[in-house]
Amino acid sequence: MNSEMLYALRDVAGVPSHPIVFLVLGVLTFALHIAAVQVMLGGTALVLANAFSRNPMRRRLAAAMTTTAKIAVSVAVVLGVAPLLFVQVTYDPFWYTSNVLSAWWVVGFIVLLIAGYMALYFFYSRNHHLDDPQHDTRSGWSLVAALALFLVVGFIMHVLTQQMLSPEKWMSWYAPGGVIEPRGRTLHDYNLWRFGFFIALAAPVTGAWLFAYRRYLSAGQLAEANYLQWVGALASKMLNIGGVIALVFLGGWMATLPANIAGFATSPIVLLSVALLLLTVALPTVLGQRTLHTSLGYAPFALGAVALIAVAALREVLRWTVLKGIHGYDVFTYPVHLDWYSNVLFFSTFALIGGSTLAYFLTIAWKVGQTPKGQIYTPSAAIDRIGTVSMWLVGLWIVQFFVVGFVVWAQ
Repeated sequence: MNSEMLYALRDVAGVPSHPIVFLVLGVLTFALHIAAVQVMLGGTALVLANAFSRNPMRRRLAAAMTTTAKIAVSVAVVLGVAPLLFVQVTYDPFWYTSNVLSAWWVVGFIVLLIAGYMALYFFYSRNHHLDDPQHDTRSGWSLVAALALFLVVGFIMHVLTQQMLSPEKWMSWYAPGGVIEPRGRTLHDYNLWRFGFFIALAAPVTGAWLFAYRRYLSAGQLAEANYLQWVGALASKMLNIGGVIALVFLGGWMATLPANIAGFATSPIVLLSVALLLLTVALPTVLGQRTLHTSLGYAPFALGAVALIAVAALREVLRWTVLKGIHGYDVFTYPVHLDWYSNVLFFSTFALIGGSTLAYFLTIAWKVGQTPKGQIYTPSAAIDRIGTVSMWLVGLWIVQFFVVGFVVWAQ
């Protein structure tokens, strides 16, 4: 398929802001989404590895990770919407075509994701006493099913992303041998090195998360020293071994790039991503006991988040390089029809409403978690004011939504 046809498939309405805005937002939201996905996968795997033990420390970790994985699924789903929206705005000819070619799997993605979440929640509901070694762990099959289904839906999304980068193969997939196949029941293209890289990252990301978990328990004096030491040793193993495995998969991914863009493997964004991943792996060793006794215990996960932003940027730059360098499609030439209202509304909603509301919820959750059992947490006046302000901002947003809608309708 030539570049003229690809440009012709663009939305004639153009985009309401410069494409760089959507690309940057896509990178940031994908990094947040994939962090939640990797904590979800790593947490579920930890539950599977520890839930059937009689060791009280392993059972306690399994109970904590069950709750973590359950919440991470919800966060991953919510945060996964935004990067998909940004991709379909800037790369609509590619994303929609890939979805049509595998339409059966696109619909199945939703069904399988719901089934995976329900399986995980079923395990959670059946094991409220998971942290007690005297109680048997029940319905382990549902935990295995949940992890398997999460991997399947991840692979489906990987295939859809991979297929959009090969427009020269679209016709052979849609009409193999000249016979149209409109059912969309085939997954046509994949790169196991690329898929393996994002899955393998679950180990070091979850390891960094465990360092933060350990510091949280230590700060609130919510765990004994032997448990904190054991969690720290496990976190180090996951970070070190998992980090090496992830980098091996990254190397395999870069080695399988098309010959005419093979030089991308040594580009600055790839080298930056590798450097940040290595720094994340090395940071706990450098900090030593400060990861337990000071707020630097949160630093590995914070640096890991920065590394994931670099990885998300690598993914986006590679997509642009493939489509521009091989297929002659440049997203930056998308016609821009600037819409100030939608731009101001989006960023003000994100910064003001999202910022204040999220700050309030996270602060309350943090404080409640640090409150000893048997005591009731009472928010301070400052925290109450944050909640009040967030409610007023939500109310004002709803009012302006209907006012603007009415004015536009009246015209």
